[in-house]
Amino acid sequence: MTALTPEIRAFLSSGTRTGKLGFVAADGRPLVAPIWFVVDGDDLLFNTGSTTAKGRAIARDPRLVICVDSEVPPFGFVQVQGVAETSEDPDELIRSATEIGGRYMGADRAEEFGRRNGVPGELLVRLRPTKVIAELDMTA
Repeated sequence: MTALTPEIRAFLSSGTRTGKLGFVAADGRPLVAPIWFVVDGDDLLFNTGSTTAKGRAIARDPRLVICVDSEVPPFGFVQVQGVAETSEDPDELIRSATEIGGRYMGADRAEEFGRRNGVPGELLVRLRPTKVIAELDMTA
């Protein structure tokens, strides 16, 4: 397990930056999908449907990568490589979906997104970092 530094946690938690999730399709093709996520200690949390391409890929191989970047100066990125653990626990799904909804849609819509995304058939995915690569100031 790799710990996130306070600077990396702050970068990952800033604003509404989306994560770009890298995973492998059943036929071996590399795929990337945007995700909404939150930082929980050293882990990154996101939700996805168990029957989506992401959900099926995680069931086959829990090794994932998430890249988050800043598109404004000083530009920067964090790449988190890790192993995913999934949960279908209803309380955890609602809690995480509400927190993620609040981050991206605002506190006034957090519960709406928690109810929408914290339902049976959804997965809570917890990415536990094994390696972190970061450059927080590309203009230095």
